[in-house]
Amino acid sequence: MRSLLLPLLLAAPFAVSLVAQGQPAPVRLLPLRPSPASTLSQEIGISRIEISFSRPGVKGRKIWGGVVPYGEVWRTGANAATVITFSHAAKVAGKPVPAGSYGFFAIPGEKTWTLILSTRAKQSGASEYKQAEDLLRWEATPEPGPFLERLDYRVLPLDAGNATVELGWEKLCVSFPVAFDTRAIYWAHLEDKLKQAPDTDWVPWYQAAKYCQDQGIEPQKALAWIEKSLKAGESFWNHETAARVYRDARRMPEALAHLQKAIDLSRGKAPKEYTENLEKERLAWNTTK
Repeated sequence: MRSLLLPLLLAAPFAVSLVAQGQPAPVRLLPLRPSPASTLSQEIGISRIEISFSRPGVKGRKIWGGVVPYGEVWRTGANAATVITFSHAAKVAGKPVPAGSYGFFAIPGEKTWTLILSTRAKQSGASEYKQAEDLLRWEATPEPGPFLERLDYRVLPLDAGNATVELGWEKLCVSFPVAFDTRAIYWAHLEDKLKQAPDTDWVPWYQAAKYCQDQGIEPQKALAWIEKSLKAGESFWNHETAARVYRDARRMPEALAHLQKAIDLSRGKAPKEYTENLEKERLAWNTTK
């Protein structure tokens, strides 16, 4: 090994001197990797799950218990350890995980896998993995799946706060749940944006009021924010939301007045179907006031 390193060490100062003398930088080709890199990004609510991995092929080989041995740490991909990034704090398999990037490893077994999030995201693979750097370990059961020549990941949104992350390769898949506290995350986002919003811009106050009305929360704040929006500027959007906020507060005369204003402002500016739907609602509200 020493005999191989010595010529490189002797050549290094010469290479530096060439650069210092204004010589062009060395030319290098991009590597043509047999396992191409891929990045998957999926929005859940206003949060995001991103997975960076490389995709090895089956190539007629025995994968489980062969290329990927049972009982040994595997980097869940090729070339380098797979990296999973959570934009906000989440629960992975029911356990809390702070926002950030993590190395994703697995210890496959014939019946049960151990899945691992490592606090060190950037690793070449199992050779660098250290259990002392684990953030989280949990068990998962592999299931039969459709044949996949190339290793793949999927993030399947279930609703505004929950998703299933799935690893699939050959005829096997392993999945685990990820959950975000979307209501708390969105409320923090809302409050942060309203601190920056000027009183002269009707849009953010309308958006905040509409969020509360849609979710059935904070009726007093919804009322204050929609009034602030209307003071900043009128549109059929904020008058419609004002109508719904006042209706929820059982203030039907004001609700009907705002609904009529939304109808009037929408004519010629919104799709015809939008105006017609508001007119139908007005008739329904008139019969129930």
